[in-house]
Amino acid sequence: MSELVFFSGTMDCGKSTVALQTDHNHRIRGRRGLLFSRFDRSGEAVISSRIGLSRPAIEVHDDTDLLAFVSGRIAAGETVDYLVCDEVHFYTPAHVEQLARLVDDHDIDVFAFGLLSDFRTRLFPSSARFIELADRIAGSQAEALCWCGARATHNARTLDGVMVVAGEQVVVGDVASGATGAVAYEVLCRRHHMRRETAATAVDLRGGELQTVPIA
Repeated sequence: MSELVFFSGTMDCGKSTVALQTDHNHRIRGRRGLLFSRFDRSGEAVISSRIGLSRPAIEVHDDTDLLAFVSGRIAAGETVDYLVCDEVHFYTPAHVEQLARLVDDHDIDVFAFGLLSDFRTRLFPSSARFIELADRIAGSQAEALCWCGARATHNARTLDGVMVVAGEQVVVGDVASGATGAVAYEVLCRRHHMRRETAATAVDLRGGELQTVPIA
């Protein structure tokens, strides 16, 4: 039986690497699949990992009808055994429903990879729909770590290293512990996310002072 599988985890936990490995594992066994992504860090129409792996993919837009697109490929004589969908937290709930239809109506395996929640700890709408519809939900196979060394469980958006908790849900930026710039992201444990303590604002064990942002 085909499945809709949702692989979730924080940023920097290797989701895209596992997505590419999943595609590789199926391809070497003779299965034929399609790769989809949206807002990849390396640009449009690609799935890329932070360890340097990448493959071309089909870019998903708000008005993309995944059911019609894949059904059209099948009607044209193409074999589609599976889909690998990366950055699915940027998809729409309608896309998730279309993927579920492809599993049920065309017996296609769908492997979806994405974040559960945003920098405010709110579920992405598409991720919530995956939780509601997925046959199986899997956690990340590699753990991202907070600057303190604990397992990272939350995603934080930073501005010049200082955590922010307001703004648009989707803003693309770099992921690096203590990164500076207009917009960056950092993974934190729950304790430090709730305290708004990033790598840049945490206590410097060599004698620096704590510079946290007061919680409103």
